[in-house]
Amino acid sequence: MDATPPLVRWLAQHAGLDDAWLGDRLGGGNSNVTQLIHHRGGRAVLRRPPDHAISASAASGIRREYQMLAAVHGHAPVPRPLAFCDDASLLGVVFAVIEHVDGVAISTALPPAYPAGATTLDTIGNELVDALATVHTLDWQTLGVEPPSAPQDYVAKQIRRWLAARAADSVRELPLISEVAHWLESHLPPPPPAVMHGDYHLDNTLFRRDAPRLTTVIDWELSTVGNPYADVALMLAFWGRRPVDPPGFSFVQKVSRDVADCVDRDALARRWSRRTGLPLDDFEVYRVFALWRLASIVEGAYVQFRRGAVADDYSRRLEHDVPALLEEAARVARIGTGA
Repeated sequence: MDATPPLVRWLAQHAGLDDAWLGDRLGGGNSNVTQLIHHRGGRAVLRRPPDHAISASAASGIRREYQMLAAVHGHAPVPRPLAFCDDASLLGVVFAVIEHVDGVAISTALPPAYPAGATTLDTIGNELVDALATVHTLDWQTLGVEPPSAPQDYVAKQIRRWLAARAADSVRELPLISEVAHWLESHLPPPPPAVMHGDYHLDNTLFRRDAPRLTTVIDWELSTVGNPYADVALMLAFWGRRPVDPPGFSFVQKVSRDVADCVDRDALARRWSRRTGLPLDDFEVYRVFALWRLASIVEGAYVQFRRGAVADDYSRRLEHDVPALLEEAARVARIGTGA
């Protein structure tokens, strides 16, 4: 009788990982859980839904991530997908097995091997923009990426979705959610559909440990065919100086605020525009959208916190972070200034 645990057998048969066992978690919380897999040939990564998902559709993000990686691997800097499992009996949830790529995630401080100063931050900013431009210029139809209905309406659909979600499930008054949403609805420009990451910023990339060179883009659970401006606007909204102090999610790309005279948001936007061929008309609208959308999504975690479903530091900090993100969006949009 075979006494090998079912997960170990599955990993050998479907992912080609012999003598595998699960190691430490590399991430969790309200993002998909990332857990190391050790096996005879080295390491891989297991991706599964979070323990306390904000959205009931979180599990579908695992499938979405795997399918997008399968389509764009070899064409953009992403890890190779190895196997997908929709048999929840193995772990209690669906999961994907992804190539392990060595690297460092940068957030609040530069890696020890990196030279301090603006030149290093310039390189990091350019690497981020160039990788995203590569993604945005992929021919999603040739790659066989299945688009959602009306991908050109990505921003409008996101506004309707998260406005309705917050109206249906709230624990505090946040009038800027509806005020900024209505401003966005009256300022939406027509976008060209493209492959988009959906949550692009420095924390969702890995860089070499010895030099500021991007190795891979990770965390593709929100990817789709949609609006490329929404992608780059999120990354740039968190880059450099921000109009609210302390800003919401102050840890995201904090390194770009700690170094004086590094490449600024506008220069990086122009670099992205040159590499994609997309104009920067109405770009600030997307910066507003990026901040508003993030605030509207993560307010769901604060709802869970207030109701006692979770008690982690991330959710606790949302008491400040969500209103700060909304205030920043309102300032960029000049809501309440008479402009």
